[in-house]
Amino acid sequence: MRDEIRKRIEAVRRGEVPEGYRKSGPYIIPEDWGVERLGNLSECTSRPNRDGKERPVYSVNNRNGFVPQSEQFEEGSYQGLDKSAYKIVKRGEFAYNPARVNVGSIGRLRDAEEAAVSSLYVCVKTSNKLDGAFFDCWTKTPDFKKETLRNLEGSVREYLFFENFSNIRMPVPTIAEQQKIAEILSTCDREIELKQKFVEELQNLKKTCLTKMFPRKGSDVPEARFPRFTGPWEQRKLGDILQPLPFKPYLKVPEQNGRYEIIQQGNEPIIGYADGEPCKDYENTVIFGDHTLSLYKPKTPFFVATDGVRIVKGFENMDGKYLLPLLEKNKPQSEGYKRYYSILADRDVVFTANHEEQSKIGECFEYLDNLITLHQRELEAAQQKKKSLMQLLLTGLVRVSN
Repeated sequence: MRDEIRKRIEAVRRGEVPEGYRKSGPYIIPEDWGVERLGNLSECTSRPNRDGKERPVYSVNNRNGFVPQSEQFEEGSYQGLDKSAYKIVKRGEFAYNPARVNVGSIGRLRDAEEAAVSSLYVCVKTSNKLDGAFFDCWTKTPDFKKETLRNLEGSVREYLFFENFSNIRMPVPTIAEQQKIAEILSTCDREIELKQKFVEELQNLKKTCLTKMFPRKGSDVPEARFPRFTGPWEQRKLGDILQPLPFKPYLKVPEQNGRYEIIQQGNEPIIGYADGEPCKDYENTVIFGDHTLSLYKPKTPFFVATDGVRIVKGFENMDGKYLLPLLEKNKPQSEGYKRYYSILADRDVVFTANHEEQSKIGECFEYLDNLITLHQRELEAAQQKKKSLMQLLLTGLVRVSN
């Protein structure tokens, strides 16, 4: 980042107006930008879905914007509804839930020429002064959320209908600069989408491996097996092959560069500073959470397991790399609160007692897990890159050539 840009950002953070910028309303913007109310840049549309034409039915959520209603609700919960009162949205237009727009339930239709949405939604079309892709990006910013919260009204529940939506203020460059900014951010979206698909493909591959490399219900041999390994696997209760380890949180350990793993509720550990006790034989240890049913294999002997997680290892020096996918294959999906270990321990499981076969299977899944983690980090980096670019481009702190 160039020094002039860095100085400009620091000045704005201090509330100062850099050279070539001006203050307009709540924003510090380039001198050639304006601040407009959305009422001057958009209009409310209300086209009833009464012409009998078959249209896809969508909902809007705060994760993906427009999503097919079949994905948003349980099958059958919406099928018999009369959709003649629904509203028609055209490609490139917006719809939002007035009761949930404050948490990001607004989206732009991209996947269909027309769609039908609930009559409860507010449907919006941007004018020729506001590029739809640019506005779509801006609705993901903290500034949009601040303006939304400022304009909500209601007593028991707060809403944002179009009358108040019209009062939202946003910084607006020329249409040419809007389109250029949107193009840059769309390139980021395509990169994120590709990385997300690859991560999903790897996760699906792992699910397939779990299905094929462990015996199906009623069988004692897996469908796919490494060469040279034959014979049936053994069946036991998981509680008979697991050893819960004592829970000793926050005890002093020799310092290892001041950083150790802190295992908390959730799918990933939090790396930070803590006091703890080194866990013996950590390589054969697995951590799981009673609340979240999550599983985790510690990377180092220096970690702290906080309240709400269990530490277990397999009996007779079972390979810890094998134990993790074994538990993943056999863990309950969702069965109550703080009951995970008792449920897990009572489950019947078929496993191989051959330590060499355990090692082969464990190494295979460790490789997959490491590959998934690597690409997840690349995905997170791409998402962070877009977030940073949005903060710079949508505020005018960094300019683009038209």
